[in-house]
Amino acid sequence: MKKNLYIVLLLLAFGCQQDHKNQETNKDKIVYDMYTPSEMSLLMNSMYNYNAQLKQDIINGETPTEFPENFLEIYSAELSEFKSRNEVFQGFSKLFIEKQKAIFNSDATLSVTQRYNEAINLCISCHTTECTGPIPKIKKLLIQ
Repeated sequence: MKKNLYIVLLLLAFGCQQDHKNQETNKDKIVYDMYTPSEMSLLMNSMYNYNAQLKQDIINGETPTEFPENFLEIYSAELSEFKSRNEVFQGFSKLFIEKQKAIFNSDATLSVTQRYNEAINLCISCHTTECTGPIPKIKKLLIQ
């Protein structure tokens, strides 16, 4: 009986060693599919960060002075594989640039807060047609 027990224990120990070796070999073969953001995604995140800082500057009473030229990349930045640049996107892009530039117009009749909120509301409007996920985050940019 003891002899059979020793044999079973040896088989288990040997089997576990083999499984461990197989697992180590399989680890080398695992390939992860990592998310790589598109140029447009990176640009949108950059725009978000810029507008978050701009919001704080406006709240602090600072007057914005210079339109960020990299925003013009909205016309050429590569989209995600499953997206396409259509007429709706093109129209919203043009309006967004106009509204964003208006923030820096010191001769405007609307307050800087109103001009800023118009630009952010345009972002929200565009995102209701495509890529709706960021809307809650974008809404946080509005100045109440």
